[in-house]
Amino acid sequence: MTFSDFDTRSVRCGIHRSQFNEHSEALYLTSSFVFESAAQAAARFSGEEEGNVYARFSNPTVTMMQERLAALEGGEACVATASGMSAILSLVMATMKAGDHVVASLGLFGATQQLFGNILSKFGIETSFVSATDPDAYRTALRPTTRLIFVETPSNPLTEIVDIAAVAQIAHRAGALLAVDNCFCTPALQRPLELGADVVVHSATKYLDGQGRVLGGAIVGGKVVMDEVFKFLRTAGPCISPFNAWVILKGLETLRIRMVAQSASALELARWLSGQPGVLRVHYPGLESHPQFALAQRQQSAGGAIVSFEVDGGRERAWRVIDETRMISITANLGDTKTTITHPASTTHGRLTPDARAAAGITEGLLRVAVGLESVDDLRADLARGLA
Repeated sequence: MTFSDFDTRSVRCGIHRSQFNEHSEALYLTSSFVFESAAQAAARFSGEEEGNVYARFSNPTVTMMQERLAALEGGEACVATASGMSAILSLVMATMKAGDHVVASLGLFGATQQLFGNILSKFGIETSFVSATDPDAYRTALRPTTRLIFVETPSNPLTEIVDIAAVAQIAHRAGALLAVDNCFCTPALQRPLELGADVVVHSATKYLDGQGRVLGGAIVGGKVVMDEVFKFLRTAGPCISPFNAWVILKGLETLRIRMVAQSASALELARWLSGQPGVLRVHYPGLESHPQFALAQRQQSAGGAIVSFEVDGGRERAWRVIDETRMISITANLGDTKTTITHPASTTHGRLTPDARAAAGITEGLLRVAVGLESVDDLRADLARGLA
């Protein structure tokens, strides 16, 4: 059965009940599955018969999570992985080979930059990094060997907005795929496939779970590409555990409610930060001062829950703001119901060279706040001590 409403899909898609007809989705904790005969085992392994075989690549709980997320993103299929980084790696390994070329936006999570810039180059896959917000930069960086354009929008941590539709046209004219990391918005606020992207990548660890409980990743897209990703996962094994998939599956039920509430609080906090002494600038797509505000209004239904801001005084002042907090959690994770704060230059982007950080706009005074579900009054009070 298909459902037109996002909230209904969040709760009802991907349900497969067992012979016990349970109401809540079942958690299948088993490493393998038993066959009725040798012939059935052979048919399952060959793919002639549908059914579960081995939990590295087939498990009913994982299947439910994959089907639900695919329905929310509007994709034909989904492959779940052990983490967001393993999702990106699986996509690249399934669709590229030595000699191929990637165009990636500069505004990427630090580990993603490391993967494309340092690790993949060892295997003959080259990457060109370009300005996230300039479509012409993607076009100029194309080569005959370009097979993938990879972007984050909004970017981590500066919330730069990529024009998905424009970059999708550039990718397709070059015969390349466009992959969008949709971690910050989730399908509750943005659906890149509807804007022309070929693939959506998630760190399900973040908002899809939503409570900081488990690790997980996912790739969503058309069946042809997802079949290739599945072949890689089946052999290489960067699979998600059934328990983690079950936790994320339950997290999806409240996804839109959480994202709407956290986005509203983030906007309120961003407006307050914009008026605080010592705050040089605030990065938030919902503010009219954001350079891509109009674009964000077109392709997102809300600004998201990430607010980054730069303070006068560099690292010393930024660390003082962090250390003066009493409620906000000092951790580099995001997407939790509990608000978190981090200093990107020394944590999430700390492994980048100083030149790479400067190119990505990661200053020593930059702080990233991932707004949770607490009272905005309490968040303001917690930040005010350090800002004072």
